[in-house]
Amino acid sequence: MPKRPAPVFLVDGRSGAGKTTLARELATREGATLVSLDDIYPGWDGLEAAEQHVLVHLLRPRAAGRAAGYRRWNWTTASAGEWVTVDATLPLVIEGCGAIGPEARHLADRALWVELDDAERRRRAIDRDGDSFAREWERWARQEEWHARLHRPRALADEILSGSSGRTR
Repeated sequence: MPKRPAPVFLVDGRSGAGKTTLARELATREGATLVSLDDIYPGWDGLEAAEQHVLVHLLRPRAAGRAAGYRRWNWTTASAGEWVTVDATLPLVIEGCGAIGPEARHLADRALWVELDDAERRRRAIDRDGDSFAREWERWARQEEWHARLHRPRALADEILSGSSGRTR
């Protein structure tokens, strides 16, 4: 009997909602590899490209039993960085806005949506990333809104969590 692949968890939500905190806790609990889309987005206009990159290089190959990984983005040089191979024998947590889409959800075992009110999300994100994100907030928010309208990640999630108080559904 073939061995069942290690589980894949997707953690999605808007900037500052608490995805990374939840994903770190989940990865620790599951003994999982954590992949952050922040390491994959090819710049401030790269949400859609990162979604596709994860499907093509990480989720589809992993589901087919092939070697999988991703190309890290170097934010300092604004260029592609090193290739990172992901151990398919370990559980995997993928976190970031763009993690949950129809195909990604189909290839994952569990999907979690994290949400928080807009003012608190913005405050958290700017506190965390400073002026560099403050300048790009609207630009990035438009991509998050596009992702939410096109893929409906909240509706695809198994669970909806509050970034401040835990489970809401």
